[in-house]
Amino acid sequence: MSPSQENYLKAIYELSHDRRKITNKNIADILQVSAPSVTEMLTSLAKEALVSHTPYNEISLTDKGREIATTLVRRHRIWEVFLHDKLNYNIGEVHEAADVLEHTTDGMLISRLNTFLDDPKRCPHGGLIPGNAPMTDQNDQVLVNTPDGETVQVKRVIDNHEFLMYFEGLNLALGTNITILRHEPFEGPIVIKTSDGREIPISFKAAGYIFVTEVN
Repeated sequence: MSPSQENYLKAIYELSHDRRKITNKNIADILQVSAPSVTEMLTSLAKEALVSHTPYNEISLTDKGREIATTLVRRHRIWEVFLHDKLNYNIGEVHEAADVLEHTTDGMLISRLNTFLDDPKRCPHGGLIPGNAPMTDQNDQVLVNTPDGETVQVKRVIDNHEFLMYFEGLNLALGTNITILRHEPFEGPIVIKTSDGREIPISFKAAGYIFVTEVN
């Protein structure tokens, strides 16, 4: 299987945890590829029984595809923890480096790396690591859909290099409590206020990549 095919499986896996319908556009956005490229790849993956793709654009992983994707995501996120915690890569840098390493890592290496890191539960982007933590992201909600006036905590973000560079520039750390001040009209920015009083406008598209949870 090519790295490109593996990246598609990972993207579908990632999108399957945000409770929104997975579309060609979602995949194109997260992988930064063209819509025709997505259609072509989905057709190829469907022929290999890795993806189910109906004429009504309902995209999902088959059992075989999910097994491969889960292994890839586990490798990717463990490498991200190592790069971030041990080599001081920042949150915007770890994704691309881990993307290269995951495709050439065997099971023994990732097992030993995981032990060295004390079985981390989440990657630097807040994603749960399969095999180390129960996959309970279903309690997260997308920032773009969070009502005005609600106070929530930033829990995780989607792995996408362009977005991660944007997110890093917001200086908004995971675990930060924020209050939604307003959604500007016509898909304008979502304006939030942090617990230290900063007001930050977040683009409509970026707010769809940020997941939050209720503050206890």
